[in-house]
Amino acid sequence: MRHTESSCGAGAGRGRVVGRALLVFALGAGVTGCFSGGNPLSAEPYDAADQISFSVSADGDKPADPDKPLEIVAKDSDGRITDVSAVDATGRHVAGELAADGSRWHSTTPLAADAQYTVRVSTEDEDGAPGRKVITFTTGKPGAHKRLTVTFGPEAGTYGVGQPVTAELNEPVKEPAQRAVVERALKVDSTPAVTGTWHWVDDKKLHYRPRDYWPTQATIEVRSNLEGIKVGDRLRGGASKPLTLRTGDRVIALTDAATHQLTVFKNGEEIKQIPVTTGKPGFETRNGVKVVLAKEPLVRMRSSTVGIAEGSSESYDLNVRFATRVTWSGEYVHAAPWSVGSQGYANVSHGCVGMSTANAEWFFDTVRQGDIVEVVNSGGDMMEPFGNGFGDWNLDWPKWQAGSALTTTKAPNTQDTARLEPRAA
Repeated sequence: MRHTESSCGAGAGRGRVVGRALLVFALGAGVTGCFSGGNPLSAEPYDAADQISFSVSADGDKPADPDKPLEIVAKDSDGRITDVSAVDATGRHVAGELAADGSRWHSTTPLAADAQYTVRVSTEDEDGAPGRKVITFTTGKPGAHKRLTVTFGPEAGTYGVGQPVTAELNEPVKEPAQRAVVERALKVDSTPAVTGTWHWVDDKKLHYRPRDYWPTQATIEVRSNLEGIKVGDRLRGGASKPLTLRTGDRVIALTDAATHQLTVFKNGEEIKQIPVTTGKPGFETRNGVKVVLAKEPLVRMRSSTVGIAEGSSESYDLNVRFATRVTWSGEYVHAAPWSVGSQGYANVSHGCVGMSTANAEWFFDTVRQGDIVEVVNSGGDMMEPFGNGFGDWNLDWPKWQAGSALTTTKAPNTQDTARLEPRAA
């Protein structure tokens, strides 16, 4: 047992035996003894320096190799490690694993290069008395490595509750272990808090979304903790610019291709129903959830850009007003004054959702980038999850999680993903 300067008992030999006897008596009688309250855990922690060893130089005279894990070992069986906290000067914590018997702790996430760390180790001796040791150490400068940087999107601003966060890498990352390093370092914090995760779209692109849509009036903070971290051979994280997003109201536009009606909900309440026309046979509008990508006051729409030959019976070349884009391939919600007679009754468009000019202007003014446009009961294909806009919400939560490098489930090929039933607002 370790005694502090204030412990009872005399010096060595017989005095120590007497001291222990007095301690036992005091504990049995319920009187404050050598430790405050008679409980060894309430004593001031002793210096555990002689009880543990570190894999790094604790006096700072030799920088640690950032490519090697941090290890802390209990020197003998008389004591054990109970807790370890390792954090660098920027506040990044090092994850680690403690052996069940408290004999060893080692880091499980990489150390950053050219960084200063503070390590706090808690121990206890054979009698349960607490010990503590705090050290600082630095890691060496990185060698000649490529720098992995991240560009977050979209641009800072206020968006609808369906807007995914994107992360574009400047170098491809293919190996699962390396992807896990990257993904752990990409942090997304929202107020109010949500459950969400990253999904690898390809080797250089990730999307982040919650289980459900973002809360209204939320603040979303996105940052990378990759700087200095080893990702792979000759590849280390570089500095990346953080991003702050906010959400507005929950606006969902539900288009029923069978009833030819578009219903707009705001924060769960219906605010307007609009007669529309959707894609006719052979040009059916895609089913599923889409996210508003942009609002374009005037767009020239030409059939040749979607594979319809000029001069054919289906060709067109039109200037279209109040166009709200939902796919990169050219699907919009827009003014279609030429089809007003069919709106609410028949589907006659080439895939877009058409409505009167007055209704299109109202819709254009009501929605923002990131709002939800969902189509049900169309004969068209399901909206693609990726590549043609944001179809992220057409993957259910288990499939979305499977695209994370931090899950044990293998990510599915999104091109082969089974089509989902579209959700109602």
